[in-house]
Amino acid sequence: MSNDGVVAVERALSILDCFQPGAERLSLADLSARLPLHKTTIFRMLNSLVRCGYAIRHKDGTYTPGPRLLYLGRVYERSFHLSELVMPVLEALSKKTGESAAYYVEGEELGSRLCLFRCQPHEGLHSQVIAGSVMPPDNSSTARVFKTWAQLEPTQEQTLPYYSCGQRDPHTSSWSVPVIGYENLFVGALTIAGPTVRLNRVDVTFFERTLLQAADELASKLGATADIREALYQ
Repeated sequence: MSNDGVVAVERALSILDCFQPGAERLSLADLSARLPLHKTTIFRMLNSLVRCGYAIRHKDGTYTPGPRLLYLGRVYERSFHLSELVMPVLEALSKKTGESAAYYVEGEELGSRLCLFRCQPHEGLHSQVIAGSVMPPDNSSTARVFKTWAQLEPTQEQTLPYYSCGQRDPHTSSWSVPVIGYENLFVGALTIAGPTVRLNRVDVTFFERTLLQAADELASKLGATADIREALYQ
């Protein structure tokens, strides 16, 4: 069975993707400027979207998202479980690198961070952070992600991922990247960590590329747009 999909459906969805915060009400000309489609094609697809409740046509000829989208959003909210999105990414990242992988969010105190989810291999020596641990402010790679992306402190960091060695404890090294979610907002940090003595011997390029690919996958699942993901992770 082919996985090619249906072009018409993808085009209709691309029309809906044009509606964004700050661009909630668009004319046919606006949509035509945003899409590589002929105006006639866009108009026909809008007619179908309006009939099915996915778009509303107003008297001035502009369009807005329809109530059917709100209904589907509510269905999605009720079915959404963050762990079901994050854990498969962590498990794959840990399996590929052989090291611990963790997802962090902001803690209650300024500068702190909460290890929300974590996955580590069953064998070998690994860092002892467990899910639920709250880490105090420091200069580790994960902490620097939060300083830059949550606390908006000035930074001299040039590229992702961030790296640290011996910051949280003298025997641990890590790489970390920010994770972007819905409305392209910062939501957390993705980290690979392990004993420095072992990480000093790994293929750094492979580790960094693998971490960026995992962050890109997770950000996509959490609703980040393709352009911000490309800018950060690719």
